[in-house]
Amino acid sequence: MKLVSIPANPVPEGAISGLIKTPDGAELRYARWPGPVGCKGTVCVFTGRGEYMEKYFETVHELRERGFAVAMIDWRGQGLSSRRLRDPRKGYVRAFSDFETDVETFVREIVLPDCPPPHFALAHSMGGAVMLRVAYSGKRWFDRMVLTAPMINLPGRTTSLPVRLLLRLMRLAGSGGSYVPGGSDLLTGTGPFVGNQLSSDPVRYARNAAILVEDPSLGIASPTIAWADTAFRAMHDFQSPAYPASIGQPLLMIAAGMDTVVSTPAIESFACQLRAGSHLVIAGAKHEILQEQDRYRSQFWAAFDAFVPGTPLF
Repeated sequence: MKLVSIPANPVPEGAISGLIKTPDGAELRYARWPGPVGCKGTVCVFTGRGEYMEKYFETVHELRERGFAVAMIDWRGQGLSSRRLRDPRKGYVRAFSDFETDVETFVREIVLPDCPPPHFALAHSMGGAVMLRVAYSGKRWFDRMVLTAPMINLPGRTTSLPVRLLLRLMRLAGSGGSYVPGGSDLLTGTGPFVGNQLSSDPVRYARNAAILVEDPSLGIASPTIAWADTAFRAMHDFQSPAYPASIGQPLLMIAAGMDTVVSTPAIESFACQLRAGSHLVIAGAKHEILQEQDRYRSQFWAAFDAFVPGTPLF
């Protein structure tokens, strides 16, 4: 299975890639990179909505320099994994539990047989929300999880009961495959740099946009009603105080101080209720911390290095 390379973003050496199939028939693109002699374990990278593994090649390099093997997948419905709708640009998923199926398939087919332990998760935004659901379920596939700007809630009252009911009614009426109101077919991350919500780093923003110019099939556009419906229900579940209190998984949450995509106060509140968690807010950073300026990324890596690999807890 191909990995897309451009001069500014070459494929890290040693990549092994392919496709795996989930029990419900989705095909997931995966890639893994072996670790060095004396490997510290494997970091599994889980992307956010609308992302693709090429966007994290720089992160792969940095993790391998730290002595880790790395493994990744593209979520169903994005990257070069299979799409369910006729229009492949539409961001669609039937239910968030489908993403958990993706994780379980990846772990059983790739991580456990081929990747050296211990295993750690590094997840961004929507990927962070999926990892919280995995942790809540009690599955101990990962010794520790690091979540950047996890999608616990959105700014404002966008996930309020009236909005959730409206989305549910629209989906029941047959509009699940339609873009959310105000959505478009513009690929995520290809708009003008000025005013973007993702990163304040013009070089990394341009690099990521250039990847999509090279292969537009990697990207997706706005979410659909179905995606928003299931995502909002997942975020509603996170608001219960019992949810974080039930998670025993060691977690580090890293939020962006200038995030306008997800709610930083919601991340702070959730993290404070975890049994084995901590959090950091990187002042000045926008939503995509690992695609940010070096001065923000260095704070992320300092926190990551202090938390991973850590001392085995079980």
